[in-house]
Amino acid sequence: MSQSNTRVGDVRLEAGQDLRGKEGCLAKLGVIQGRTVAALPSDYADPALFVVTEGADIGELVSLRPLEPARNVRVRLQGACNPGDVLVLADMMLAVDAGKVRKLPDESGNYRGHLVAEEAGTQGQLVLARPAFLGLIYVN
Repeated sequence: MSQSNTRVGDVRLEAGQDLRGKEGCLAKLGVIQGRTVAALPSDYADPALFVVTEGADIGELVSLRPLEPARNVRVRLQGACNPGDVLVLADMMLAVDAGKVRKLPDESGNYRGHLVAEEAGTQGQLVLARPAFLGLIYVN
């Protein structure tokens, strides 16, 4: 089967919100007035399939790296983790934490397993992780 009009590697999209300083945060695709834009996740179950590699202000071009299992990435960590921990979107009570990741919590809820930590990490670190696409995980 032939594939056309596809691309490999980082993509450049318009920032749908202020993404300055959001390097290492996960991002998702959105639509504003018919245009595809980059945005931070707003729900724990959001399919945030990109890492911001170069932030930008709203309306400017931002660089995103697609998550793919063959390539590890560095993501901004909330809390701490150890190698092998499943990483999900961070607690988004504060807007400043949107797009960060954290170790799968013990609290009940639905989470999307995006990555697995490949090293120990601490608060705010750009921790090395492997995209894993574990789907929705329900913690009871």
